Amino acid sequence: MTELSTSQLKSLAKMPGAALGSSRHKLLPNDIEPLLKTLRTHNIRILHIIGGNDSAATGLSVSEAARAGKYELQVINLPKTIDNDIVLTDHSPGYGSAARFISQATFGVGRDAEAMGINSPICILEVMGRDSGWLAAASSFYKKTDRDAPHFIGVPEVIFSEENFMISIEKAYRSYGYAVAVVSEKIRSRKGNLGTENPPTFTDNFGHNYFKSPGEYLSDLVEKKLGVRCRWEKPGTIQRSLMDAVSTTDREEAYEIGQKAIEMARSEMTEVIPTIIRSNNQKYEYSIGSVNLKDVAGEIKYLPEKYRPDEQGYTSDLFKSYLRPLLGNPIHDTEPIFNLL
Repeated sequence: MTELSTSQLKSLAKMPGAALGSSRHKLLPNDIEPLLKTLRTHNIRILHIIGGNDSAATGLSVSEAARAGKYELQVINLPKTIDNDIVLTDHSPGYGSAARFISQATFGVGRDAEAMGINSPICILEVMGRDSGWLAAASSFYKKTDRDAPHFIGVPEVIFSEENFMISIEKAYRSYGYAVAVVSEKIRSRKGNLGTENPPTFTDNFGHNYFKSPGEYLSDLVEKKLGVRCRWEKPGTIQRSLMDAVSTTDREEAYEIGQKAIEMARSEMTEVIPTIIRSNNQKYEYSIGSVNLKDVAGEIKYLPEKYRPDEQGYTSDLFKSYLRPLLGNPIHDTEPIFNLL
């Protein structure tokens, strides 16, 4: 570690990624003693852990181990996940920026597919989100008419039906000459995750399985059923790392979350995590609160039914009202005029 100047810190705040590094390591029983030994060696009394619900579970484990070992340690987590699946907070830092990227990407992919016509008329866009559909739902933000993309949104909270999917895609294709579907990386049919008939391609240390891309699977299905080219796009980590997609709201709130964590440390709080409390939805207003880590650890905030997309790729005005301030500024003018030319 080293000291950074004010200008360096300001520059760091605008950089993608994590300057301190990142990890997908689940804390195992034999990790505890070496970790506590390192903390004791350097007399570290305050530990900040940045992440989502799995990281909250890690923070709780470290705190409990320190207490059992009679080592005084404050553990304060900071929320960060584009999946927006941390409970007891209005939203998570990172979500607004990733949602901004996905909403714009969906609009752009739709216009591209419409322009390509018979050469490449259908596209499947696969987005992140793991077990929740918050990111996939964000793809509907710029949809104003039936003609606009997306024409189908698949989220993990709703059982996926190949029949309903094909009905939506074929209807859009026959009506408008193109179709776009957005699917979450872990959409599920009644048989389980799409592609689960094969072994997972990867399993992380938290036991989360990752299977063959559902976007690829559905692209093959469309080509087989309709006999036209169907591209599939999987933006991957660019969803969370494109600098020009950073939400102004996201950046401001992340900074305030960091400030809150410092205040908590100075107040000698432990086993806590800051939260964002929305107080006004019309003129977006919020405050930073906190909850106990034990109430967050290992829990998942799913996309509620009132926010879930319908069969035509629309989400409710209620969801768009929730999402709008999180995307930051500017919100682009997307008046659909292709069909008028």
